[in-house]
Amino acid sequence: MTLVKFNNKTRNTAPYFNNVFDSLFSDALNKNYGINKVPNVNIHENENDYQIELAAPGLTKEDFKIELKKDNLSVWVEKKEENVEVKKDYTRKEFEYTSFARSFVMPEGINPDKISATYTNGILAITIGKDDAKAAHKEIAVS
Repeated sequence: MTLVKFNNKTRNTAPYFNNVFDSLFSDALNKNYGINKVPNVNIHENENDYQIELAAPGLTKEDFKIELKKDNLSVWVEKKEENVEVKKDYTRKEFEYTSFARSFVMPEGINPDKISATYTNGILAITIGKDDAKAAHKEIAVS
């Protein structure tokens, strides 16, 4: 392994100037806001069910595909839009593709028949019911 000494002299002469340009270029190159955007998720647990809230504004309920395979719950979205505007002297085409996928590992004790999903005001709400046999409480005495 080779150690390379960092030349820090240029940073000391104009620290604010270099920091501004470093932050501009690193934000522009490293953070592409339009691509690979995965929506945020909130997960709540109640006595009777689990609730997953997924923030995905600008979509319709037909854009979502939700599937349960063994103990994995997967949510997919794939939306394609194409706008074509033709006028006398020019043609303009705009394409927009939105897609993402999220997977959640389900805990033991869920009931696959009690899974439902609603999409309201940009939030996909998935309710996963717990199995009734797991909800029983038993106290064991020590002898």
